[in-house]
Amino acid sequence: MIRALALLLGLAAAPLAAEEIVLGLSQDEVAITATFDGDDILVFGAVKRSAPDPGGLDVVIAVSGPLLPATVREAERRFGIWINTASAAIDAAPSYYAVATSAPLAEILSETEDLRQSITLPRVIRSVGTGVDSPADFTDALIRIRAGEGLYSLTEGAVDFEQDTLFRTGFALPANLIEGNYTIRIFLLRGGSVVDRYDTVLAVQKVGLERWLYNLSQELPAAYGVLSLALAIAAGWLASAAFARTRR
Repeated sequence: MIRALALLLGLAAAPLAAEEIVLGLSQDEVAITATFDGDDILVFGAVKRSAPDPGGLDVVIAVSGPLLPATVREAERRFGIWINTASAAIDAAPSYYAVATSAPLAEILSETEDLRQSITLPRVIRSVGTGVDSPADFTDALIRIRAGEGLYSLTEGAVDFEQDTLFRTGFALPANLIEGNYTIRIFLLRGGSVVDRYDTVLAVQKVGLERWLYNLSQELPAAYGVLSLALAIAAGWLASAAFARTRR
């Protein structure tokens, strides 16, 4: 009883957050269909205050796909051909990662806060057990490759932040998304430090024929193989019949 009373008194004495994030999303899920060629999502919100606004706020929004292991290989040209000479196993890297900011990231985020919150890509990617002497080089290579594929991006100044109260930005999701839960993190910063943070989840799921084929391949791989073979034979026969008909 005494411990419970002390806890309540402690909570009552603790200061409430002066500024909090109130978030909204244009949609809470993305459907991957047979004709899926990407999608756009809008992240918007406001800053709720319980004290006068001291100003100097900035917003960073990060969207992260499922964390998965990855292998990065280094190739060299020897005897006129390219061969793999080294490889590194990345413990976990987001399948998709996009960051949008209201100002240049280096100016509004301190190294200490980045280390604590894991906002920039080098902090998000875990490459402890790579088995190579210079894991940072392979991490940089992975970032460069996926950025070229449209999976990694940093857009500075893309967050509209009006009067230190209302903010909004958009993310263009590419067609090569994988299925899973995508985490959206919103950071409110002042003087390089995080004042408040809000996390939410965006579900990316296969639907319709895509979902049926995926479930079939996972649950009945033999039936999926037979179906794929039958479809390939049927497609080949139709193509052959169409070609023969055009020659007549």
